[in-house]
Amino acid sequence: MKFILAPDKYKGSLTGWEFCEIVARGIKKIFPDAEIVYRPLADGGDGTIDVVADYLKASKESVIVRDPLFRRITSYYLLSKDRQTAFIEMSEASGYKLLKKSEMNCMDTTTIGTGEMMVDALEKGAKNIVLGIGGSATNDGGMGMAKALGYVFLDAESNELKPIGRNLGKVREIQKNNVHSKLKGAKIQVACDVNNPFYGEHGAAKIYGAQKGATEEEIVFLDDGLKHFARILQSTFNVDVQDIEGAGAAGGVGGGAVVFLNAELASGVELVMQIADFEKTIQYADWIITGEGKLDAQTFAGKTINGVVRSAKKQNVLVAALCGSVEVSIEEIQEMGLDYAVSILNQVGNLDDAKANSKENLELASYNFANMLKLGKS
Repeated sequence: MKFILAPDKYKGSLTGWEFCEIVARGIKKIFPDAEIVYRPLADGGDGTIDVVADYLKASKESVIVRDPLFRRITSYYLLSKDRQTAFIEMSEASGYKLLKKSEMNCMDTTTIGTGEMMVDALEKGAKNIVLGIGGSATNDGGMGMAKALGYVFLDAESNELKPIGRNLGKVREIQKNNVHSKLKGAKIQVACDVNNPFYGEHGAAKIYGAQKGATEEEIVFLDDGLKHFARILQSTFNVDVQDIEGAGAAGGVGGGAVVFLNAELASGVELVMQIADFEKTIQYADWIITGEGKLDAQTFAGKTINGVVRSAKKQNVLVAALCGSVEVSIEEIQEMGLDYAVSILNQVGNLDDAKANSKENLELASYNFANMLKLGKS
């Protein structure tokens, strides 16, 4: 039998590669001659960079950039062996993980460090850049990122503006005379799995501003700023970012990337599967075994398992999900297209207990799954 192991991580418990090794042990106890292929995946959020590194045969490139509060830090991104493709995680330069809780306020944070990583990649020869935008601490509409790449933002008195959320409403002119020369020839893909508009009730500020430290009054201010910024973008680039699905991702970086970088917004897991050559790998497989920490309603919305199922169904491959917990109904499992789904938990306990026992529980679950397949064949 041929098994493809294609999980996401169990957050705080197991990496995708660890999942593969453990599940393979369980399967081999029943099918010692099985062909087992490891293809751990991710959905473009935090940690995707660790998954992608192996597929790109990539090196980690260190670069000094500015963090969300303009402090100099050493960050890194991936550059493929042929130096043609870079994978950049926005969170490494512009993420909330870089800030103390007391420092969180997207009125004053910037994406400039994300742009500085892109500049470094372009200057090292990258022609393709994949940008993961999960975990941002920002709401600047991509101003900081654009500033690093040579765009200039001016107020009504032609003074240059600091690229932060607080200044979105002050922009009156965008100069694009000195944009980085290598940007035009690059293909930029952005891993974006939300469909929030740029501004409005479901926009970047009103949906995500509070978790990035903004007060209710500041959220209204930021939303008004994004609305104003969208008008300036339309008059400058003839693009209405409010019409772009996902423009509100990462505090407006989704829309900003389309306008400033001529980027394509795409599903994060689809981009990772493309890098992993997933469609070709699953040919002639009997089962794909996937998994994540929690199978719930969010799994439907662009998560790894959802992407795995879509690819599997094109080739009529069966899919099993071994998850830390399963919080969906039978009807939802059927709607999701899974052929088998189970929680690996086998004792009552708290979350810490579940994480501590995840390796043993996962191996047992994979053994039981393989044994069930063997019994079905006998």
